[in-house]
Amino acid sequence: MPYDLYIYRRVSTVDEYKTISMPLRNFSFRNIAVETFNQATESIIFTWKEIAAILGLKQDIYKNPLHRPLGKPVSAILIGAGNRGNIYADYALIHPDELKMVGVADQNAVRNGRFARKHHIPAMNRFYNWEDVFARDKFADAVIIATPDALHTAPCLRALDAGYDVLLEKPIALTESECRLIHEKAKATGRIVGVCHVLRYSPYFKQLKEIITSGTIGDIVSVQHMEPIGFDHMAHSYVRGNWHNSTKSSPIILAKSCHDTDILRWLINEPVEDVQCFGGLRLFKEENAPAGSTERCTDHCPVEETCPFSALQIYYRDRKRLYVFDLPEQRRNWDYIILKKLKTTDYGRCVYRMDNDQPDHLTVNMRFGKNITAAFSMEGLTSYEGRATRIMGTKGDIVGDMEAYTITDFRTGQKTTWSLKTDFHGGGDHRLVQDWVQAVGHQDAQILSSTIDVSVVSHLMAFAAERSRLNHTIEEVKLHK
Repeated sequence: MPYDLYIYRRVSTVDEYKTISMPLRNFSFRNIAVETFNQATESIIFTWKEIAAILGLKQDIYKNPLHRPLGKPVSAILIGAGNRGNIYADYALIHPDELKMVGVADQNAVRNGRFARKHHIPAMNRFYNWEDVFARDKFADAVIIATPDALHTAPCLRALDAGYDVLLEKPIALTESECRLIHEKAKATGRIVGVCHVLRYSPYFKQLKEIITSGTIGDIVSVQHMEPIGFDHMAHSYVRGNWHNSTKSSPIILAKSCHDTDILRWLINEPVEDVQCFGGLRLFKEENAPAGSTERCTDHCPVEETCPFSALQIYYRDRKRLYVFDLPEQRRNWDYIILKKLKTTDYGRCVYRMDNDQPDHLTVNMRFGKNITAAFSMEGLTSYEGRATRIMGTKGDIVGDMEAYTITDFRTGQKTTWSLKTDFHGGGDHRLVQDWVQAVGHQDAQILSSTIDVSVVSHLMAFAAERSRLNHTIEEVKLHK
């Protein structure tokens, strides 16, 4: 997504700041822009190294003392060659001395072939059924599982039984019992299972964790956290897409927001005790369909051109989120293929006439140890995406939005601000893979930030929240029953 570049100026004393911001696109004359850049030399926007120096914290938050050279690259098989699987496996293209992809399993011939060509996978190591991977003797160190949510449990259990270490895309599984089963199997086999909670590796959350741990804002009292999904993302993934029906996939609090339950647990660093959730589906129901609208956006719908959820607008005209269509590399026939997909798949259906049941808004209240409270909101009807965080401590507070945060010291009133433009996962994907490769290569699960032991708790929080939402109850969260 496009970003404006903002200029921040200090306008008062060293300890007293006011922020003036304006997009550069608003400048009409080059000399004005140059003057503004000159004024910005005393910016209050610091790099992490500057903030670390001010607060007395470690400057390299990604330097893991447990990392050390590998004797050979870790070899891995990708099961599920979709978007997320490719992102993780592409680490091997950047760091071939650390990771080598030696196999792929995906029933989609296009995805299978693309991945095989990109990573030079021999024909004998290409599979169209994940079960065939385990019909062979073990031929790699590990597997990366990035299949659809419903296909996480079975291949993960088979991989552990076969002696493979695992990198498992979230969610761990669709049910609480399956999550517990994978946790128990990992413990019983002694294999490493890393869960793809990539936000732990984003600069934003990594720095917040360091600041909180240092005691800079004192003891945490409460946290407010919000995940705005974005109206078009909501329509794409949770109304039309693979996660539109909770009974066929998983509750949205798990599918989308187990990242957030994990981050809250990680930042607060106390066991969660009680969870309460409210929310539901407000907009995407047939009763709200505009008069005259049709079953599909391609059926000459009279309101299609004014509908913010128009499939023709999102996929055909704006060319957004096309990865779901497995389009050929040559763009010559894209128009025809996209229109055919919109006429034959759920992605072309009216958002008001789907069999969807996922809430488009919900709020979760949580009580942690030491009587720390947290409130989390997932919002599907927003014009923006990302995350927003407010952390209240006994000596100060932090306000942030994934791309920037400001720390305020209660005693002095001094504000310290950091800012960085990045992707929605905060650039954490490959940092997570790096830790996982190190953990597998040295057979040391403690190198991971998100082991199965800690990650399963975030899922138990999500399942408890969904029970609370459906039953109007306050739910306890217990790792051991």
